[in-house]
Amino acid sequence: MESGPVQVGGVATAPTRPVPSADDGRTRHRVTALLLEHGPQTATELATRLGVSSAAVRRHLDALVAAGRVEERHAPGTPRGRGRPARLFHLTDAGRSAFPHAYDDLALTALRFVAAHGGPDAVRSVAEAQLAGLEQRCSAAVEAAPDAPVDRARALAGALTAEGYAASTSAISGGGQLCQHHCPVAHVAAEFPQLCEAETAVIGRLVGTHVQRLATIAHGDGVCTTHIPGPVRRASGGGHTREGNRSAPASPVPDERAAHRLRAGTHPAPSPSSTPTNDRERTPA
Repeated sequence: MESGPVQVGGVATAPTRPVPSADDGRTRHRVTALLLEHGPQTATELATRLGVSSAAVRRHLDALVAAGRVEERHAPGTPRGRGRPARLFHLTDAGRSAFPHAYDDLALTALRFVAAHGGPDAVRSVAEAQLAGLEQRCSAAVEAAPDAPVDRARALAGALTAEGYAASTSAISGGGQLCQHHCPVAHVAAEFPQLCEAETAVIGRLVGTHVQRLATIAHGDGVCTTHIPGPVRRASGGGHTREGNRSAPASPVPDERAAHRLRAGTHPAPSPSSTPTNDRERTPA
């Protein structure tokens, strides 16, 4: 049961929830196992199978409903007369996912069949088709980020985390790193690296630059790490501009301008900045 408000410094705080004990965890697992094995049931039916009181089993059902593992519905066909209508408890998809499954085995069997009949390129096509949906879902978050690849990678990390990849980014010299701490298909990708290759291509398209995969969970590393290159730094000085290695053209020296005008049949105008000369001091050639 929940405890009441606690007075701290004259201010009432929110009630605290007790941490479930190991016995509570085992009982709730038995409740979900019964729902999985026998289908939807009432609290009374579950209490009879567990050998506990209806009040006790309802306490566990309330906790499972709050956790999203069980949901409560009206029993179909029950009369709407006086009294409380029958309520059935159903296992949700989240509740089912807590039990062992063979999705990896199914995926491996399917990809082995594809590889045997279509070769590596067919497996790559399956991987690209599987990741197309992920790319589409993440693109909206990435497009709202600034144009810099590192900024787009940061937005992509948030989108991947929402997809269950537990992603993060870190800044390093010359760019950044996108880290995925969980891989939903690690066991399958260990045998079919086309999945990692297709995922790397998706990351590159979303951040808008060529990226490099440094490590993968599928190959035994602790984290999937992708290098995101930063902007190219150009050396300053030397007459180069920021737009590239272009220098401004040098102006022709005065003697070259004069020679050009003489060849064209014109005489140079005296320059106020030049030193005056005396024609009488010139010696004819």
